[in-house]
Amino acid sequence: MDPKRILLIVGGGIAAYKSLELIRLIKKAGMDVRVVLTRAAQEFVTPLSAAALSGDKVYTDLFDLTDETEMGHIMLSRQADLVVVAPATADLMAKATQGMANDLASTLLLATDKPVLMAPAMNVRMWHHAATQRNLAQLKVDGVSFVGPEEGDMACGEFGLGRLSEPEAILAAILGRIGHSGALNGRKVVITAGPTFEPLDPVRGLTNRSSGRQGYAIAERLAREGAEVVLVSGPVALPTPPGVRRVDVESAQDMFDAVHAELPADIFVGVAAVADWRPKEAATEKQKKTAEPEMTVTFVKNPDILEAVSKHLEMRPRVVIGFAAETGSLEDYAKAKLASKGCDAIVANNVSEGVFGSAHNSATLLDLSGFTPIPGDTKTAVADFLADYIQKKL
Repeated sequence: MDPKRILLIVGGGIAAYKSLELIRLIKKAGMDVRVVLTRAAQEFVTPLSAAALSGDKVYTDLFDLTDETEMGHIMLSRQADLVVVAPATADLMAKATQGMANDLASTLLLATDKPVLMAPAMNVRMWHHAATQRNLAQLKVDGVSFVGPEEGDMACGEFGLGRLSEPEAILAAILGRIGHSGALNGRKVVITAGPTFEPLDPVRGLTNRSSGRQGYAIAERLAREGAEVVLVSGPVALPTPPGVRRVDVESAQDMFDAVHAELPADIFVGVAAVADWRPKEAATEKQKKTAEPEMTVTFVKNPDILEAVSKHLEMRPRVVIGFAAETGSLEDYAKAKLASKGCDAIVANNVSEGVFGSAHNSATLLDLSGFTPIPGDTKTAVADFLADYIQKKL
């Protein structure tokens, strides 16, 4: 199928620099993007930069003789599947509300018959001004959808609502607004990734070496197939994959609760290295070193997320896949885990060989038909294999 086509209108303002990352993410998600820069936007982003990232000509002038001979502004506005305005300045919102058409951006917004998504960005006082709020309300009545703005520090030194949403959030809104033509279109996937952290006191805790890279690679791959992907992530230093909704958690209990809050789902992939045990009681104050040579900590079992999802009587996903990260007796542990957890498949990998934190992973999938070595030795290869496997299971 032909890729989806995005017409990105970039308004002026310091937040325009984020449009370059947005262009990159749109392309990475498999969509085409054409870029329109307003005159003010060109003070912050050059047409050359936008063209290099989009792989297409950048449009800046309503009266470009070559384009307007062919009614270029009409063609631009009609050929896109979605028109995105990011950043949407107060000026652009006002022009769109009033139906003004005195430059290329406003003319495109008036001429388009396609859905429009705006990501506002402006000073907090401008956002809360009665005129902007009237324009916002009218644009919503007119069918325009919005993502953001967010609250935070601004370049002008003030704090409040008005920050442009991050490019990953805008991409997620694009995918939600436009849909996707992948093989998993319409399917909801819940994935766990990364380590968990079990506090001993407000400063210290128990965790593991998981970087989250395998779970994040799977999330990104399934999102490219059109799935609605929810990534329940322990504490990691990774960016959110394009088109993925991320839920940050810390402890195993937090992860358990977050996963069940996202059910029902069609697919569950439990990649996270979840702590099996936690301290029975976490101290409320930092525990100081004492003269005693030993300290005793009592541990209790954490809830088993994979087993709970696999054996859920009312909302069990159609496909449930777990991971077995072991340092020895890989096949024996994988067989025992598949039998006890009730899932459809186990991905077994030996983590004693520098797997944690690296891009490499040598793994084998076990299901009722037996062991299948996963070709390749990277986490991307594992993600590609699982995407194909899930499609076949469905």
